[in-house]
Amino acid sequence: MKKRLLVVFIAVLMVVPFIRVAAQDQTIVEVAAGNADFATLVSLVQAAGLAETLSGEGPFTVFAPTNEAFAKLPAEVVAYLGMHPEVLTSVLTYHVIPGKVLAADVVAGEVASVEGDNIQVTVSDAGVKVNSANVVTTDIEASNGVIHVIDSVILPNIELPAVDPLAVSDNIIAAGSSTVYPVTERMADLFNQEGFGGTITVDSVGTGAGFERFCVNAETDISNASRPIRQEETDSCAANTRTPLEFYIGIDALAVAVSAENTFVDNLTLEQLNAIYSGTAATWADVNPEWPAEAIQLFSPGTDSGTFDYFVEEVFDAEETAILNAPGIQFSEDDNVLVQGVEGSQYAIGYFGYAYYLPNSDKLRAVNVEGVTPSAATAESNEYPLSRPLFIYTTASLLVEKPQVAAFTNYYLSNVNAQLGTEDGQIGYFPVSSDSLNLDKLEWLAATAGGM
Repeated sequence: MKKRLLVVFIAVLMVVPFIRVAAQDQTIVEVAAGNADFATLVSLVQAAGLAETLSGEGPFTVFAPTNEAFAKLPAEVVAYLGMHPEVLTSVLTYHVIPGKVLAADVVAGEVASVEGDNIQVTVSDAGVKVNSANVVTTDIEASNGVIHVIDSVILPNIELPAVDPLAVSDNIIAAGSSTVYPVTERMADLFNQEGFGGTITVDSVGTGAGFERFCVNAETDISNASRPIRQEETDSCAANTRTPLEFYIGIDALAVAVSAENTFVDNLTLEQLNAIYSGTAATWADVNPEWPAEAIQLFSPGTDSGTFDYFVEEVFDAEETAILNAPGIQFSEDDNVLVQGVEGSQYAIGYFGYAYYLPNSDKLRAVNVEGVTPSAATAESNEYPLSRPLFIYTTASLLVEKPQVAAFTNYYLSNVNAQLGTEDGQIGYFPVSSDSLNLDKLEWLAATAGGM
């Protein structure tokens, strides 16, 4: 077990609903079985043959997901766990730590689970989290330990089957989001360097156009997306007997950027962004009377871009008419064109993925939004108002029918987190949580029926 951070748990009783049930003769399993909210958990514990273990002497501390928490898991993942008791056991025992830890004794840091992998405990004014799950009720006591209720399922490290790029060939075609493009391109380059004998084509055409090629034309194997797939796109996929399989591969802090020569704009609200990109504010002085009375030059991704869709959703409540009619606005599906446009004038403004801002940060300046600076921490917590998830899509049938697609997707999920970040050589997006990445891996295993 890694060294714990000795950060004392403070004021949790004020922010987490607190229930203390007197210690009783019932074991943890018996207490859980008597609570309808734990019906799914109890049935899985019984299916895995863990009831006797968790009824033993202990003591144990159990972070117990509710029925609603399990319902958040994709149905195919739940089915996969049911058919693979060893994986199910690993997941369930990851929710258990040795010893009886009451709320007043919680400390932030890493603690070893019974399963073996460490659980990350975070304590803040907002409450307590274990990995990405919130603790919603504390201190339900039993004769052999204590239960704390969490709102989502946490997952141990899931290992995918080893990939040998030399063992697969044929072609792979990926297309879609310009935001996700540098991630998939990097993963393709690394896969090629490992000896892949086929050809990987990665096209940057925008999320919408990518889904058209993936769903309507059924011509691509992987669709890069900076927004979730829409129902009409899913319907188009269904018409081609394709069922999209979503993998959450990164987090973007969408950068609202001005030229480095612009020394007056330091923060913008969503309301001000609305005024700027609707043309209601024609000059910077219209936004703030202390700023220059110079015309604002607008740069925006084009309408095929998922970045455009996301920005319109967040800033214009999904109504795109105003931004499309903004006087003088310049659209491009190429983020590098937008970067160059903003760099070229101290009165310009644009928005694009953080990975396009970061390598140009000597010529650009990212503006705070609603007083929050875009960063790894604020993107993951969603404190930054324009943080958003990034995805790749394929289908279970493609993974089964095309070994090269299964191998590349496996390689992608197994290695992508190391490629994301703000260090030299990394792509300027941020890794997803361990729970999200391990759920991706479980979805891959379920889709490929347990491996390649």
